[in-house]
Amino acid sequence: MATNFLSMKRASSSGGLNAMVDDGFEYSLGPPESGFSLFLADRTKKVHFIRHAEGYHNVATKETGDNNCLLRGSAPASAHKLYDSRLTAKGIDQAERLRAHLAKRPSGSRSFTAFDLVVVSPLTRTCETALGVFGQPREPGKPAFLATTNAPEGSPEKLAGVKVAPPRFLVREECRERWGHYVCDGRRPIREIAAEFPNFDFSEIVHDDDVFYTDERETDEHCCARAVKFLEWLNKRPEKCIAVVTHSSFLRHLFGQFGEALHDDDRDSLQRLAGNCELRSIVLCSHGNKDGKAIDPLMPPTQAPSTVRMNSESGITHKVPQESEEPIKF
Repeated sequence: MATNFLSMKRASSSGGLNAMVDDGFEYSLGPPESGFSLFLADRTKKVHFIRHAEGYHNVATKETGDNNCLLRGSAPASAHKLYDSRLTAKGIDQAERLRAHLAKRPSGSRSFTAFDLVVVSPLTRTCETALGVFGQPREPGKPAFLATTNAPEGSPEKLAGVKVAPPRFLVREECRERWGHYVCDGRRPIREIAAEFPNFDFSEIVHDDDVFYTDERETDEHCCARAVKFLEWLNKRPEKCIAVVTHSSFLRHLFGQFGEALHDDDRDSLQRLAGNCELRSIVLCSHGNKDGKAIDPLMPPTQAPSTVRMNSESGITHKVPQESEEPIKF
């Protein structure tokens, strides 16, 4: 399926809280020509996609006006100061503001939005964002009834003494950023990240070191296919309300494959590029034709060896993608 990324709109990164943009809208993917979609309720689940908050790499590209500052040069990628980039002070504030917004955003029968599961990309900036937005996760393996805490401050539920369980944080490689070429999109070894985020569940990560990162950018086709496989994995989860903390290019490749039959405004709203710490909510519906399909662990495609710790050969040059190929990482 051909995917056109060239006409997508970028969400504004200035001014107000990006999480507020279209926050109450639920996209139903793939409506028929009638203009309506009818889904069996038990085949649907809410998924709330969140792009990571502002990272130092976003600031660097904004200051320089291009992505060249994200190239490794002759040194190993892991030696670059923006490798697996962290959140800025502004990014931490964005995450805390989204947390405050969710604490007052009605969902279901509650005055706040509660999640059954938070799925997190293994990169440092997404882990930091998840922690800022949702607070400490439930310890892996601990049942919800043994991990209750107070409802959000000031809520009717808090005044009534209602207890809630924090969600589990499950880390999945499938929703990481489009990898390769740019140092910010490599990740540290899991042993280091897991030590920093001890209650995150890394049990489904296969590789300690980053075997995916190379000087070559992951192809559009592979990233699109990976995004759909991630939806297949989400569909198999028992939870009905899931948050996914991920990245702009991954979301661009995911949403760019859907919505062609929607009204123009809705399609543009679904497919536009996400701002930092923006929340975009969808309803995922399974048509039932892939429900029994096995989901294999994500493995790196056949390509050049990882350059996370490899010095560049003399004379190597880097192809700088044009903006139409890869937007600047603002």
